[in-house]
Amino acid sequence: MAEVVRVILLIALAAALLTTLALALSWWMEPPRRIRRALLKALGAPPEVEAVSPREGRACALNFDIEQVVVLWANGAHGLAYAFEEVEGGEIIVDGHVVARIRRGEARKALDVLAPDAEQVVLRLMFADARHPEFELALWDAALTGGTGSPGEALRLGRRWLSHLEALLKS
Repeated sequence: MAEVVRVILLIALAAALLTTLALALSWWMEPPRRIRRALLKALGAPPEVEAVSPREGRACALNFDIEQVVVLWANGAHGLAYAFEEVEGGEIIVDGHVVARIRRGEARKALDVLAPDAEQVVLRLMFADARHPEFELALWDAALTGGTGSPGEALRLGRRWLSHLEALLKS
């Protein structure tokens, strides 16, 4: 009888250990954590600003110390790093309309639209790269309900990105 109890306890302990390991692995591989780890690895330093869309599996970040912008897709499995000289500009697109823009050599089109009921807010980054001239990331998408929590938050993040892009284009 003691042997049976001991075997049952060992099986229960093994099951608890496997469950704990599975939960830890699931936590570690959650898309937002996975993408942020990939951003940190690609930049090699903490980003000044980042935007992550776990539902799309896309992210972008920039760091002024190393003068790089990194874009990732496929949950961080693929990506590109651009030097600041390769950055041409950025746009905020709300429901298919460009509402703000910063481009190298052009005047800034400031964000003067508030869209609390927007269906989609997209950040488009533009690069001097013939193969990958632009990168789009949904900051808010009502259909996906990923990214930031509301269209207003998405617009604030987009405006912050444009401010950083303007600073790097002027330097």
